[in-house]
Amino acid sequence: MPFRTITTLQLWVDEFAQRNHAVVSRIRVIPQDGSDGADTGLVGVRIPDSPTEIYIEPPTGGVGSEWSITFEPREEPVRLGARAVRKIAGEVAFLAELCDFLQTKSDAFLAEYYGDDRAMNAPPDR
Repeated sequence: MPFRTITTLQLWVDEFAQRNHAVVSRIRVIPQDGSDGADTGLVGVRIPDSPTEIYIEPPTGGVGSEWSITFEPREEPVRLGARAVRKIAGEVAFLAELCDFLQTKSDAFLAEYYGDDRAMNAPPDR
C-alpha cells in the first residue's frame, strides 16, 4: 500500500514532529523490505534513559486494524526511580499520540485513495 513507503512515513513523522515541539524521543523511519520487494518502512522510537527498542508499525490489514506499538524484550532488568518513571510515562503517552496520528493519516490517505469509506473495509492484502 502506498502509505507504507519510507517517503510517506517520513513526511508524516516530520509533520508530527513539527506539531509537537516538545518531542523528547528520537523518532526515525526504518527501511523494511515488504512483500515482493516493496519500499516499506517502520517507525522506530528511542525513549531517553531506556535501552528498550520500540517500533510503531502499520496494520497488517483487515477491518478494524490499527497501528500498533511493539516494545522489544530486554535481556536485563531496568531499575528506575520515580522521576525516571514519570519521564518514561510521558514518553509512552507521546508514543500513543504518534500512533494515533499515524492512524489518522493512513485512514485519510486510504479514504482518498479509494475515494470513499471502503478503506476501512478493504481486504488485508490491499
